[in-house]
Amino acid sequence: MTTVAPVALDATTIGFPAAKRRRRSRWISLTGIVAIVGLAALVTIAIVGPSVWSEAATARNIADRWATASAEHPFGTDDIGRDILARVMVATRLSLLLTAGATAILIGGGLLIGLTAAMLPRHARRALIWVMDMLLAFPWLLLVLFFSVIWNVSAIGAMLAIGLAGIPSITRLVYNMASSVTDQDYVRAARVIGIGPLGVMVRHILPNIAGPLLVQSAAAASTTLLSFAGLSFLGLGVQAPEYDWGRLLDEGLGHLYTNPMAAIGPGIAVVFAALVFTMIAETLGDQPGQGLRAVAKATRAATRARRAARRSAPQPTPGAAASLAEVRGLRISFPDGDGGVIERVRGVDLRVAPGEVVGIVGESGSGKSLTAMALAGLLEPPAIVEAEVRRFDGVDLDGRIGPAERKRLGVEIGVIFQDPLTSLNPALTIGRQLTEVPRQHLGMSREDARKRAVEGLGAVGIPDPAERLGDYPHQFSGGMRQRAMIGMALTGEPRLIIADEPTTALDVTVQQQVLSVLRRAQLDTGAGIVFISHDIALVSGFCDRVIVMKDGRVVEELEAEHIKEQAKHPYTKGLIACLPDMRTDRTQPLPVIREILPSAEPAGQRVPEPEGSAERPRAGAVR
Repeated sequence: MTTVAPVALDATTIGFPAAKRRRRSRWISLTGIVAIVGLAALVTIAIVGPSVWSEAATARNIADRWATASAEHPFGTDDIGRDILARVMVATRLSLLLTAGATAILIGGGLLIGLTAAMLPRHARRALIWVMDMLLAFPWLLLVLFFSVIWNVSAIGAMLAIGLAGIPSITRLVYNMASSVTDQDYVRAARVIGIGPLGVMVRHILPNIAGPLLVQSAAAASTTLLSFAGLSFLGLGVQAPEYDWGRLLDEGLGHLYTNPMAAIGPGIAVVFAALVFTMIAETLGDQPGQGLRAVAKATRAATRARRAARRSAPQPTPGAAASLAEVRGLRISFPDGDGGVIERVRGVDLRVAPGEVVGIVGESGSGKSLTAMALAGLLEPPAIVEAEVRRFDGVDLDGRIGPAERKRLGVEIGVIFQDPLTSLNPALTIGRQLTEVPRQHLGMSREDARKRAVEGLGAVGIPDPAERLGDYPHQFSGGMRQRAMIGMALTGEPRLIIADEPTTALDVTVQQQVLSVLRRAQLDTGAGIVFISHDIALVSGFCDRVIVMKDGRVVEELEAEHIKEQAKHPYTKGLIACLPDMRTDRTQPLPVIREILPSAEPAGQRVPEPEGSAERPRAGAVR
């Protein structure tokens, strides 16, 4: 759909100059510096270790066998007089290679299977996850031993065994994280504007799970080092004449009481490497969206090809229908888990003319947002959407939507979601999210898309918009996130803007500023607006028409200017009665909408109870 854009507004900083901010890399910190130095030390030792210490590591001196730690041999010597420190240095290369290989296998396998499961249909997804859960039920060591026997006793066999045994746990972690991200509004919006499964995975899912995945990779690397030591102790790891830290640790444990450094020396190497891995992951985890940048670059060529194909698609001629958007007989149901369905929206009719502002008001659970999302084509399974008519400017939303129609919808429908924290991708900068629609559907260059994004932020009153494009959503206050989402909705060419409670949780002053931005956008673009709110006073003052909903039905449709005079339904009258005016007796509590009002629920139909129905309404608000 059009600029299916998340929008968030914050007027707390309007009128105040933005301070110049210098971005200091998180690598320029104690943790980052230690991580860089430690990694450089490990890599250097792994590269030059065999050539520098190989002679000392292999030279035999039976007279000095099992010598204790001294200035000449800081870690002592082994059973044939070889210097243990030199052997630890030489073993660095093999230890790191085996650790990296096993970690790559378990992380890569878990990532591939977990992401695949998150994108599969429900039954296939459950079957795959059940298999992984069954493997998790087996003790990890048992799986390692099983795989070690399959690939014989060798370093490569141990690496494969440890890597494959760790895949089920990583799969479950990746699947859980990916599933939580795929339900977010910005992912649904990305699908609607035409981004394919691979693009959604690379640009929205992977960046958001990269931080926890890096931390888990560091933990896995540490565990893998210890795992090789365990396999070597059992005689299933690295075999003579090769040796790694684990084998040296195993040899040193036999003389722990006579020469403790023979075991402590390799242990220090294992702990030091584990700490370096952890610090690297910690530093990367503090930089949103940076962990998988290489993956995003690898798919950039394919993304350009898809965009070129969309730009070459013919532009359809807009329909000549009187209504810009319309639904008739809209019904929305959801499975109840017992083989039946629960109907949440029941036979709603809604139309929006060009330039018209239509408000939808009602209590929580009345079906307001579901109706608007169905009008924008944003509802996905398990939602069951049925309608006699559901179209936008000549595009049948219930029919097959081709690339050309999807391109129009992505540009001409702007959506401002209620919660900017779930609507803005936390792993991408504000600028990257604002330039997505201009580059994806309008075919703009990077520079032109950036100019469009700067104009969008400037239009909603964000100071220094060019500088703020590089900020992440968490660097914006709540009101500014709301405003940024409105700016995102304006980066396309919106003809219909759906604002789902854009002023929720904002104070009265900020509400007025947000409404002013919306009104100005509507006047500048001539777009129709569907404005959703539970505040009938706000809706009646901003909209041309007001749709009152209760229990999934439209109970009344009124002209906003004459809402008090035209209201006939008891529920509408109850909403209006909750609004105080200058003649209201302030010594008395506000009226409460009685629960004995006629219900729109048909006999035998299961409908969820409206949330907060027992609360006493505040002035100007309906719960």
